[in-house]
Amino acid sequence: MELPRRILIGSTVIVGLGNFIQQLDHNFSRVAIISGEIVKERTQAISQQSMKDADLSEYKWFVAAEATINEAERLARAIKRYSPDVIVGQGGGRSVDLAKMTAYSLGKSFISVPTSASHDGISSPFVSMKGSDKPYSIKAKTPIGVLADVELMSKAPHRLMISGCGDLVGKITAVKDWELARDEVHEYYGTYAANLAYLSAKIILNEGQNLVNDNLYGLRTVVEALISAGVASCIAGSSRPCSGSEHLFSHAVEYVAGKNSGLHGERVGIGTIIMAKLHGLDWERIVETLALFGAPTRGKQINLTENEVVQSLVLASSLRPERFTILNREKLDKNKAAILAKSVKVI
Repeated sequence: MELPRRILIGSTVIVGLGNFIQQLDHNFSRVAIISGEIVKERTQAISQQSMKDADLSEYKWFVAAEATINEAERLARAIKRYSPDVIVGQGGGRSVDLAKMTAYSLGKSFISVPTSASHDGISSPFVSMKGSDKPYSIKAKTPIGVLADVELMSKAPHRLMISGCGDLVGKITAVKDWELARDEVHEYYGTYAANLAYLSAKIILNEGQNLVNDNLYGLRTVVEALISAGVASCIAGSSRPCSGSEHLFSHAVEYVAGKNSGLHGERVGIGTIIMAKLHGLDWERIVETLALFGAPTRGKQINLTENEVVQSLVLASSLRPERFTILNREKLDKNKAAILAKSVKVI
């Protein structure tokens, strides 16, 4: 198992980033920070002061573009010349994934500093990169540390936290798919990892109203749940406890409809509604929870046509045939997919 050594969550903890890096390893002296341009503008002054306070004089900022294989390769070439001891991914999912992939390719340690609560990749070794021959998340580098400043994260667009809630709710069907794979094809099933991921989803269902009523408390709870879900993947050694048929649907939607088809967690949330119906779960409660947070529950809310939803459902299981899910058992054709999507009012 590869697990984060240290996780720090709180308000204004970004001011201690330099000390956080030093506490992870006193031998870290050269730091590479990867972020987007907007996050750099927002956090550079605070981050630089934290480095100064920790006597970390050698650090360099690298601005990242879109999360693609080509961009990861470009960053790897630039950062290799700088030869850092550790790579910090500071920003949303894009910057964290690029830093994770770059650290993996260069064999460097990686620290995750998320500035939004959009998905569980902030603490897991898995990345989703465009331009890969695999239309799903691939394993890269587990962060040795995670620093999550909830006050900083509260300034991100609210839609990103909503996406994180959708990603968390998806653990319900991901765990059911894993149980199904255990029973049907005798796949390894890790009870502890599965329960940890499931708990991350249940807190969203059980505490939904409280989370919505108290913005900062709600955000912190979502962040903690996302980190716990990512750790579940670390324990399992795969994305199994966190990614099942609902994620395959999300990847299929992106393939069929393109980049203007909602955020990752929004697609996962809609996929969870559909897959919960297939599993015989209380899909209506999932709809109610997602709606409570303001997350989309219908395809048209993320610009999907009825045909695109149906196409995505039919395509989903073929994207990762080695991963057994409820879709392998049900074998949806266009007619069955349309009836299913209509039955849960996704179309």
